[in-house]
Amino acid sequence: MRAKYVHTNLIAKDWRRLADFYQKVFGCVPVPPERNFSGKELEAGTGIPGARLQGRHLRLPGYDKDGPTLEIFQYSPEAERLPTGVNRPGYGHIAFSVENVEAARREVLQSGGRAVGEIVTLEVFGGAKVTWCYVTDPEGNVIELQSWSR
Repeated sequence: MRAKYVHTNLIAKDWRRLADFYQKVFGCVPVPPERNFSGKELEAGTGIPGARLQGRHLRLPGYDKDGPTLEIFQYSPEAERLPTGVNRPGYGHIAFSVENVEAARREVLQSGGRAVGEIVTLEVFGGAKVTWCYVTDPEGNVIELQSWSR
């Protein structure tokens, strides 16, 4: 099998607010059109009776028009959210490379996100170092901010 990475999906309580956050803070770019789906095919595909969803794709920073996207959808009916945790089984976080982790963290916090841990620097291999931290977006999805140096 040959495969190509296409997108990562986030389920939002307020998809417009969450999309605005990723556009403002990380420079993600909207990819039209907005999605608005319902009906028997969506119900069959999701296994959710009465499913409706709205949202949009955002092009991730650093990629051209054919690059991967962050797909932000809001479902109705909405399921209960599990507590945020970097060690919760399943998908853990999305990561962004930034020039300055401290400045990026500050911007995330000023834009409605919250801190998960502290900023740390680890030596990894061959003298390379990564400075990183975890934060969340306004809805509690975990984001890693990282910057590499020698």
